[in-house]
Amino acid sequence: MRANQSTSGFDVIVIGSGMGGMTTAAALSRLDHKVLLLEQAQAIGGLTHSFTRDGFSWDVGLHYCGTFGHDQTAGRILDWLSGGTIEFRSVGTVYDTLHFPDRFEIPVGRPAAAFKMELKDRFPDHVGEIDAYFEALLSAEEAGHMVAAERAMPEPFRSAHHWWNNRKIQRWCSRTTGEVIEELISNPKLAAVLSAQWGDYGGKPAEASFAVHATIMGHYLEGAAYPVGGAASIAKGLVSVIEAAGGTVRAGTPVSKILLEDGHAVGIRTKSGEEINAPRIVSAVGARETVKRLLPEEIPPQDWAREIATFKPSVCHFEVYLGFEGDIAKHGATRANHWFHETWDPNVGIWSAAADESIPMSFVSFPSLKDPAHDPGPANRHTGQMLVLSDWSAVDEFANGGAAERPAEWRAFKEKIEARMLAFFADKFPALAPLIVFHELGTPLATISFTGHDKGGFYGVETTPRRMLSDALNARTPIPGLFLAGQDVLIPGIAGALSGGMLGAAAIDPRVFQKLR
Repeated sequence: MRANQSTSGFDVIVIGSGMGGMTTAAALSRLDHKVLLLEQAQAIGGLTHSFTRDGFSWDVGLHYCGTFGHDQTAGRILDWLSGGTIEFRSVGTVYDTLHFPDRFEIPVGRPAAAFKMELKDRFPDHVGEIDAYFEALLSAEEAGHMVAAERAMPEPFRSAHHWWNNRKIQRWCSRTTGEVIEELISNPKLAAVLSAQWGDYGGKPAEASFAVHATIMGHYLEGAAYPVGGAASIAKGLVSVIEAAGGTVRAGTPVSKILLEDGHAVGIRTKSGEEINAPRIVSAVGARETVKRLLPEEIPPQDWAREIATFKPSVCHFEVYLGFEGDIAKHGATRANHWFHETWDPNVGIWSAAADESIPMSFVSFPSLKDPAHDPGPANRHTGQMLVLSDWSAVDEFANGGAAERPAEWRAFKEKIEARMLAFFADKFPALAPLIVFHELGTPLATISFTGHDKGGFYGVETTPRRMLSDALNARTPIPGLFLAGQDVLIPGIAGALSGGMLGAAAIDPRVFQKLR
């Protein structure tokens, strides 16, 4: 045994403590596996972690989630994982408001029947098309769940399942959102409305699989919720479960390599040189990142790994974190989120931030209004966030040490981006802007520092039909003892990562499948 090698008796090592990694670790802990959960950042939680400035706190990646009520799928899973210590509360009947040119606004709310009625009132000549869209949405969501189930199945069950359901899977997974909506919807404005929330999964309608769109939109149909106490409550609830089962959670422990012996995964090596062994290794840091950074050089040329490496990263983003003092609800803030589209073209939404073009699409959220545990105090302090999807080219010159080498240029660039975003916010919420007492910009480089995602792709790999039909993005990899978990195994987002984490756990212990029903 090497001097720096540890045989500490862990059954499973999970790399990455985002929603997917925490879920896998907690699920296996619930079934009496001893788990070591490792995180490169100083805070546990990945994009579910929170941070504080000047007494304000924000979640970096969770804005709202669907199906997290106690009687809904994700809520039941989370109740089992945490022992009921994590609670989500509804954000209200309306959870999104869509804004388009010509002052066209439309609320998106629960139940689904109410949203359908709203759409039919606004587009009375297209009632049949609206019904057809929702029928397609539910059918495609089922297809997405079929693919998900296969991602954790061993052979020959996986092949048999795919053969039986192939027709439905191909129908919905192999076509883009734009293709399906164009087939069903004849009114361009109605098509834009039905596509408007694509920022929830980061794939433009012309590129994303309709099954991805349907799975994300479908899980919101009966409403959206927000965690009591903010997103940090998730890590608090799940870490205690892991530790209670004899496991260990370590932040500030970046992994540099997954160790193989005789073709089997047998452990990990940290960047500090420590080696820790376990019979099963789960990577929840992203499929692309696993293949390109953590596996020995003889693995990436293999067909499955080469396919994963060819997937493009998803979109990156800029986000302004806002602190207010005053009655923000009185001045235009709502528990519902706001999507602002500056054109009726649903595929225009990625901001080339380095250029002088205007912001084409933005998402605005006021988390303090959603959180029942938030205490505004005597100064009536609240929080807001404004997010803009962007192209990596905006920050490419500052990556790989460029920001540190040219700090003045990087600072000037950030100040310019932040000023433009604040001006956009002030235009949309003129009564709220004067109440801002704090603001800070988050960049794609910050995303990389916390998650390690290539090019700041916070939704993992591309959401194209190729991703949905891939045979490579399975929880069970061709390397014995090595498993994948998180959003790349299934669907982007918090709920997708939760499901992908459960699938990663189920590939190790099939008893987890019982909790997915």
